[in-house]
Amino acid sequence: MNIFHSIIFGVVEGLTEFLPISSTAHMDITRFLFGISPTDFIKSFEIIIQLGAILAVVVFYFWRVISSRKYILNLIIAFIPTGIIGFILYKSIKSYLLGNIWVEALALIIGGIIIIIFENYFVKKSNNNLSIEEEGKIEDMSIKQLITLGIAQAFAVIPGVSRSGAVIIFGRAIGLDKKLITEFSFLLAVPTMLSATLYDIYKSGVSFSSPDWLFIIIGFLVSFLVALAIIKWFLSYIKNHTFKIFGWYRIIIGSILIIALFFSNF
Repeated sequence: MNIFHSIIFGVVEGLTEFLPISSTAHMDITRFLFGISPTDFIKSFEIIIQLGAILAVVVFYFWRVISSRKYILNLIIAFIPTGIIGFILYKSIKSYLLGNIWVEALALIIGGIIIIIFENYFVKKSNNNLSIEEEGKIEDMSIKQLITLGIAQAFAVIPGVSRSGAVIIFGRAIGLDKKLITEFSFLLAVPTMLSATLYDIYKSGVSFSSPDWLFIIIGFLVSFLVALAIIKWFLSYIKNHTFKIFGWYRIIIGSILIIALFFSNF
């Protein structure tokens, strides 16, 4: 790995973290294209630079979050199921799932199919076009809704399952407004990725060399800057568009990846 690689990884992470297409899968695809082995450092690198993108959320929503303790409390409640599941499965996830391109390719395709089916059949039957002000606020969400969304996010322990995508689909399925649940998916990533990063550093950070830390810092900063722009664009995009394009994108990328993996074995 070199500085150029860390910059590209940062761009990919910033572009994909908040879209329902799985940033982890896209970073692993990038690694696959570069021919970089899925070492323990690379796996940690991919986890840690996601925090750079998450920092963009903190900056974007800072004043809104600190203005209400109920806001913060609700994020913590929703994080609890994810935190418990992630803590229990951490070793297995990092050992067997992270870096497994086959798993990610299948998850991309299955997730894409679910998004398209959801948009075609569920959303058409719902009357979910109210604004966030009319539908409610994050502070007003019930404990049942928060726990449901926390469990939904936990599905993203499987690489290729989009964290934001899972939260958005579950949120809309239980009747939450599209803009509200999209913003909530952004914010719920903050405690999730912060805890994942700190725990990973605790487990393996002492083994990082000085060049390793340089690559992490560069990837972190690049992902932060790119994510700032993506958040603004995505919130504007969802006002007048469905998520079907992301579903088709996932299916196409996943299918291409499976074909490439199949032929690479010969």
